Amino acid sequence: MRRRKGKDYKWFSPAILFFLISIIPTIWILELHHQKNKLSDTKCTNLDSSESIKVFLHEWRNSTNRSVSQQDPLQFLSSVCANDWILALQQIVLILLIVGKWLLPIAGGVTRDEISQLLLIFVGTAADILEFISETLADVEQDSIEFVCVILGVWTLSMLQFPLHFSVVNTKPEDFCESQDDSLISKFRTDICNIVGTVFLQDGPFFVVRLAVIIYFYDFHQMLVFFTIKNFLVVLISIYRLWVIWSDNKP
Repeated sequence: MRRRKGKDYKWFSPAILFFLISIIPTIWILELHHQKNKLSDTKCTNLDSSESIKVFLHEWRNSTNRSVSQQDPLQFLSSVCANDWILALQQIVLILLIVGKWLLPIAGGVTRDEISQLLLIFVGTAADILEFISETLADVEQDSIEFVCVILGVWTLSMLQFPLHFSVVNTKPEDFCESQDDSLISKFRTDICNIVGTVFLQDGPFFVVRLAVIIYFYDFHQMLVFFTIKNFLVVLISIYRLWVIWSDNKP
């Protein structure tokens, strides 16, 4: 930041990468520990409905009003299910990534319009990633630690989309006249980078993992099948988009 006089990189954000390096291993540890100790969490407090949240808040107020000799409020918080804490941590991480990118200094050559588009892309990407890890892990059986590691690995791979900012580069027609490089990649680098990121960092791996869950665990339910088809369609459309770019602009 000092060497670049407060400006971030155009294509890459080291701050977001270092944040992910610091937080992703902790989520791995929490998730693996939770998967190995699911049976011991049967008596925990679930926060999966409005009624359960109201009951929890009511008991929390009562615990804070009690004397010191009675139940500690912090100990009362530990009664919440580990899955709820992990999900809350994942949600906070994604929110911090979006807000943090918004607050970071704008890189040289990037306009505020491009940053706003990038933030909107981040919001959609974060929603897909959160849905993937929360729903897919719930479909995995308790003794399948190896499969949990595969899901976490794919989740980690998808999180690498946040430090990479290839989508902020606009392909303007006037830029082609000024540039001597008239190749197809230089003209449509934004579209190509977005397609590659979609196929290899998000929807492609998501489709493979969800299809493996269906085949390996014989798990069929409405949302899993829907999102599997959705990921497959996105991959097909992305490949079709790549073919259209090549066929319409080939010499």
